[in-house]
Amino acid sequence: MKFATYRHAGNTVFGLVTGNCVCGLSCALPDVRDLRDLIEKAEGDVARYLAIRDVRADAPIALADVELLAPILRPSKFLGLGGNYREHRVESEAARSTGDHQIWFNKQTSCVTGPNHPILKPAGSDELDYEGELGVVIGKRCRNVKAADAAEFIFGFLVCNDISVRDWQARSPTHTLGKSFDTHGPIGPWITTADEVDIGDLSLRTFVNGSLRQKARTSDMIFSVGEMIEELSSAFTLEPGDILATGTPSGVGKYMIPAGYLNIGDIVRVEIETLGFIENTVTVDGSNPSTI
Repeated sequence: MKFATYRHAGNTVFGLVTGNCVCGLSCALPDVRDLRDLIEKAEGDVARYLAIRDVRADAPIALADVELLAPILRPSKFLGLGGNYREHRVESEAARSTGDHQIWFNKQTSCVTGPNHPILKPAGSDELDYEGELGVVIGKRCRNVKAADAAEFIFGFLVCNDISVRDWQARSPTHTLGKSFDTHGPIGPWITTADEVDIGDLSLRTFVNGSLRQKARTSDMIFSVGEMIEELSSAFTLEPGDILATGTPSGVGKYMIPAGYLNIGDIVRVEIETLGFIENTVTVDGSNPSTI
């Protein structure tokens, strides 16, 4: 199953994607606030939850007629894993400093934006970069999970772009500021449930203005998704709707010669086999602080 959040006729709703259409579920579930709430109430098994409640979805609407939003509008946590592809470690020389440990950082959840929404270029930086990644959506609250049991706690997968402001990222070893600017967490286009996809060896590609920048397979990851969940849940509780960005391959703009940073008007497309694609245009950040 594929679940999306979208805007139609002035309303923000969630629904089930079937082919080139989406069928709304919000009207049939008036006590469910959003997709994150649905995942939590269903304890990760949304198909069973809908069947038990005998939910009838709305009539299909063409995807072309709706505005797709981030599937999870505000996750409780948005965590990113650094240096999880060997070739990216080589290009960034990260292998020297990370060793055999997983290096995690926070993306503030206010950075989340939709699969086709603009990426704002900060006025104070010319080091705006892309990082195409596989995203994992947690389905059930969990703590101290072993890697072998992790699949039970995964709701599904989506496409992420871990947009990074490199000079701000370098200010602190935590990376948080450089990873958390508003709109710098595009996700989507929907969540594909874990039962519908084997993410062990999927193609991942990132394009800038149609030019291929990143090309890898999820089988190239150093740490498996199960190992990620084991590591994180040993420290704190993972909750329904939490998003884990699983690392980016080589080919980021920072390490190109000359550097391939993003500029106003650039179009960044990240696609993952079976999961779909997100495509975002870089625009000027004209935010007025008094209106935020």
